[in-house]
Amino acid sequence: MSARDLLRSLFVYQAWANGELLEKLASLDQQKHAKERHAAVRLVNHNLVVSRIFAAHLSGTHHGYASDNTEDTPSLDELSADVAAMDRWYLDYLEAVSPKLLSQPVPFIFTDGDKAMMSRLEMLTHVVTHGGYHRGEIGRILVQIGVTPPWDTFAVHLHQTEPARRLQMIREPVGV
Repeated sequence: MSARDLLRSLFVYQAWANGELLEKLASLDQQKHAKERHAAVRLVNHNLVVSRIFAAHLSGTHHGYASDNTEDTPSLDELSADVAAMDRWYLDYLEAVSPKLLSQPVPFIFTDGDKAMMSRLEMLTHVVTHGGYHRGEIGRILVQIGVTPPWDTFAVHLHQTEPARRLQMIREPVGV
């Protein structure tokens, strides 16, 4: 499996996991869990802003953000649509980018003014791992209010979307 194929798989997973999480957040009682819901929405919004910033770095465009979150908090419906569009952008990008371009270093400046340089492959990996980190934070918030978070691991995703994988066991599994 190539790095690009693995990234494509991870971004398909991320889109699925984002959808699962946003659906769970939409089901929260807005009165009873207003504070926790707001905190979760702010984290999703932060993740969206960072994804947009890195998309701009990858495409060589200006992102227009002075911070890694917005001052205003979007509605969950608006945020859900924007997250889905951003997830689609990354999948489209991976379809178009060449393996050679993936290894190309890209200089950029973080919103705090620090200079940086990462390869496109590293930037894409950052976007995926950054998203997982914040979905985990939101999962912890959900647990603290007695709500079961989505079971949205990469392994779960792979086996739900490709159930034949469960039938591929030919020999005893090696330690997990």
